[in-house]
Amino acid sequence: MAVELLSQATGYGVIVGLSFLFCAIILICVRLQKRYLSEDSDQSEMFMVANRSVGTGLTCSAVFSSWMWINESVFSAAYTYKWGVALPIWWASGLSFQIALMAIMGIVAKLRVPYAHTSLEFIRRRYGNYTHLIFIVLNLINNDFGCGSMILAGSQLVTGMTGMHVIASCVLIPAGVVLYTAVGGIKATFLTDFLHTSIALVLLLYFSISVLVSPHIGGLSGLYEKVLAADDYIEGNYRGSLLSFKSEPAILFGLVLKFGNLALVLMDTAFWQKSFASEVRATVPGYDLASIANIAIPWCTGTIIGLSALAIEKTPICIAYPETLTLKQVNSGLVMPYVLESLLGKGATAGLLVLIFMAITSTISSSMIAVSSIISLDFFRTYINPQASNKKIMQVSHTGVVFHGCFMAGFGIMLQYAGATNNWSTYFRPIIACPGIFPMILTILWDRQTKAAAIGAPLLGLCSGLAVWLSLSWRWGGTIDINTTQLQLPELYAAITSFFSPLLYSIIISLAWPSRFDRREFLKIDLIEDKSVASSESPSTIAVNQIKVQTTRRSSPLRRKPRQQA
Repeated sequence: MAVELLSQATGYGVIVGLSFLFCAIILICVRLQKRYLSEDSDQSEMFMVANRSVGTGLTCSAVFSSWMWINESVFSAAYTYKWGVALPIWWASGLSFQIALMAIMGIVAKLRVPYAHTSLEFIRRRYGNYTHLIFIVLNLINNDFGCGSMILAGSQLVTGMTGMHVIASCVLIPAGVVLYTAVGGIKATFLTDFLHTSIALVLLLYFSISVLVSPHIGGLSGLYEKVLAADDYIEGNYRGSLLSFKSEPAILFGLVLKFGNLALVLMDTAFWQKSFASEVRATVPGYDLASIANIAIPWCTGTIIGLSALAIEKTPICIAYPETLTLKQVNSGLVMPYVLESLLGKGATAGLLVLIFMAITSTISSSMIAVSSIISLDFFRTYINPQASNKKIMQVSHTGVVFHGCFMAGFGIMLQYAGATNNWSTYFRPIIACPGIFPMILTILWDRQTKAAAIGAPLLGLCSGLAVWLSLSWRWGGTIDINTTQLQLPELYAAITSFFSPLLYSIIISLAWPSRFDRREFLKIDLIEDKSVASSESPSTIAVNQIKVQTTRRSSPLRRKPRQQA
């Protein structure tokens, strides 16, 4: 039985009102930073990589906010309700190590490709146009499915909570993000990410602590006793226990999530751009702090809210009593709204709506900057107008932001009417996003990966993953439809194939037709009209000279300190 949690007016007011509020805040910040800090978002370097000057704090908040999807809080609680305490641990582990790996890749990229704007720039510099176009497609697929799944999940949540039409949710959620992102660029996303993170963390702490100490829960001991008393049998868990960490469905889901999240980070130009935008000394601590912080959300909030739902669902305090949540409601993420409404009232439910807005818009803003950079730099400046001025590139970037926002609204509507859910997109995403991971990593780390390997490995890996996915879905499901294509085992085997087979293909092809790449070619990637360099030398020449000077200083015996005499 559906229960009205919030009115439609509340839904429209929160989404539209917060969109205009954040747009106004960012417009003011952009004006202030241009006037007092000489940071002009009308310059390409500032718009795309923030002049590579972002410190540890903003880097951490931006990465944390970009990775703070509604899956971490809302859907981790829903899946804890389904599978017990093992799920939040696997979810937390599936969020953290990718960010730590990106810290390493980011600092290596900054040292070897110091003036890159997107990850695709060094792909083209090393392999040429054909490989560049293939990775453009792979990156766009990854961005579109990641962003589209968030719009889909968010719109279904907002519709379930407020009764808003799903099309209105799909259109209005990205609309406000388009405004401030098109004006402020990546620095605007850093600033809004900081605001989003601050507000979201306050809300998450309030939800977790208030639910846990509620008289109907009774703290940790009370929650433990109530979960034991619930005595729900979970198929696949050890002895069917909710409190068992030996949970087959949670483990399988966690493994698929790891592969999918690894692709979302390494194949998303937004995370590469954040590393390019940060200072060299801020990249590793910023990313590692975000990695540690991301563990807390599913582990803490997911565990408390998910188990609390099981504790109260068969008591009169639950607003759905005497009925329980249906599988459709659980898969739509409505566990957390029902718990907050039952224990904390409508104010907390409205706060959750604000949290959902924060999480979705953070993801969308990062995706918009990433895609607009691909359109303006990797496509327009590379293939249409190589001599394009800074002003022209900015026009294309702004157009790209608007185009991507409109496209993602339509893409979210398409997924909705195709019958897709967040569960289906979570399982499907690793299959199409993982094939490019190892070729991308080897581009930076292995100088023997050849052009043929970079082209063939991701394509062969994608075909292999799709073949495994469809064949096993048909084998174990009896047919191929929206239900059988989200079975756990076919998805896991397909994700493993899509992830590891390109590594095998790349090594075989590279060793069969060997060649070696000169990494100094990466230094030929230059800034866009860098007015801060008051020299006749090109930025790439300056980068080479800086590296030589640093190497000389490190190796010079003159820099050794004399021994202290006794």
